[in-house]
Amino acid sequence: MACLITGVYDVNRNTKLEKDNFELVKDWVTSINIAGLQGILFHNCFSITTQEKHQNENLIFIRVDQNNAFSPNTFRYFLYLDFLIKNSSKIIDVFLTDISDVVLVNNPFITPLFQKNTNSLFCGDESKSLDDEWMQAHSTHLRNNIEDFKAYEDKCAKEVLLNCGILGGKVELVIDFLEKLCHLHKTYNRNNKTAYTGDMGAFNYIMRTVYNAQLMHGAPINTVFKAYQSERTDCWFRHK
Repeated sequence: MACLITGVYDVNRNTKLEKDNFELVKDWVTSINIAGLQGILFHNCFSITTQEKHQNENLIFIRVDQNNAFSPNTFRYFLYLDFLIKNSSKIIDVFLTDISDVVLVNNPFITPLFQKNTNSLFCGDESKSLDDEWMQAHSTHLRNNIEDFKAYEDKCAKEVLLNCGILGGKVELVIDFLEKLCHLHKTYNRNNKTAYTGDMGAFNYIMRTVYNAQLMHGAPINTVFKAYQSERTDCWFRHK
């Protein structure tokens, strides 16, 4: 599952993404089709013509309306949670990924690592620690609103920085995580007026304070973030 919201200022790109630009999702869609997996693409931007051209047995488009109380980076989790709760009886395993810079390389669901760790959450990571300068700035809003956020940052300062662009596991566990994440965003991150969305801060906070013992990240789940390892084929997902 992935999401593309356009027409809203993107703080990560410092621009607004143009609507009906299939090139933004082409590589993700192609990788899903090659693997023969089921892809769900939430969006607010693709024309009927574009949807009819690309929708097939592997790809379903779901049109949504953006909730401007949240950035697209955070609102996507509400979409995922609602869909998964309504369809949990039909879904066993699921991954939620970024759409424009993540591609599927290998089917994770058939690997021994995934199958033998049914109580684990799998996610992306980066080659830096939580006390990274960008993360410090990114988390200012959450730090000012969540009582124990600073204590968590101090305790986990040297832990690997997790990346919310890849998240997966058994559907029940992913729903449980999303319920906590969405509650945090709804309670503490609504109408965040800073230059940062809070998605990475909230993701790391929930992961490290609730699911740390169930967490798996890094290879073979993801390639090195922003290393552009285009030839690498040993991981599940390539993230830039």
